[in-house]
Amino acid sequence: MTDDDVVAALRAAGCVFAEDEAALLRESADSNADLERMLRLRVEGLPLERILGWAEFRGLRIAVAPAVFVPRRRTEWLAERAIALSGDGSIVLDLCCGSGAIAASIAAQVPGADVYASDIDPVAAAVARHNVGAANRVFEGDLFDALPAFLRGRVNVLVANAPYVPTDEVRYMPTEARVYEAIAALDGGVDGLDVQRRVVAGASEWLTETGWLLIETSERQAPLTAGAFDAAGFTCVIERDESCDATIVVGRHRRGV
Repeated sequence: MTDDDVVAALRAAGCVFAEDEAALLRESADSNADLERMLRLRVEGLPLERILGWAEFRGLRIAVAPAVFVPRRRTEWLAERAIALSGDGSIVLDLCCGSGAIAASIAAQVPGADVYASDIDPVAAAVARHNVGAANRVFEGDLFDALPAFLRGRVNVLVANAPYVPTDEVRYMPTEARVYEAIAALDGGVDGLDVQRRVVAGASEWLTETGWLLIETSERQAPLTAGAFDAAGFTCVIERDESCDATIVVGRHRRGV
């Protein structure tokens, strides 16, 4: 099978970046038969990341597994802002970590940081342990319940990409998310903020006095997310990057401001 054949098949299936996808499939294939198998799966609609077994995130190849949330390009900006606030000796926590892309990115770019992560999904936690490269730094459980007591009051940067899609809007999401990712990684409750509110409400107990809290949200929901920060005693700002359609809320508890 020639490269032109692969590109033509991908284009016919509606793949916008057919040339790029063809190159990645060719690189990953062990044989022509393997390439044909992967191409067939892609044409049938399986997301590229599921076929390759990884997604690119800030220059890293982040392993993914069936049903585990695939890191989005917009979330690279959340990681970038967390990296900017982290330094040598910082304790950083990635809550609702999914595949651990944010934690892995911070660990790679801030070598002196002490990075931890957690997720309620055991499959996601296992994948995150692989991506972060430290099994004893990724915990499995419901938000703060998963964390060891020694982190309480010592976290300098707490970052979370918690699910924030309103329940009634999940059905409108792209097929690659709605069909191939766990609903718990997407559904944020009636207004999308159920998990975010829980993160914000519990964060101050785990942050240092001057620690930072960063949460990804949508442009439309940002005022509600900021309102949750304010209600929990945080001073915060809404930050927006139009180039990647990313919105985050960044705050510090008023006790340390």
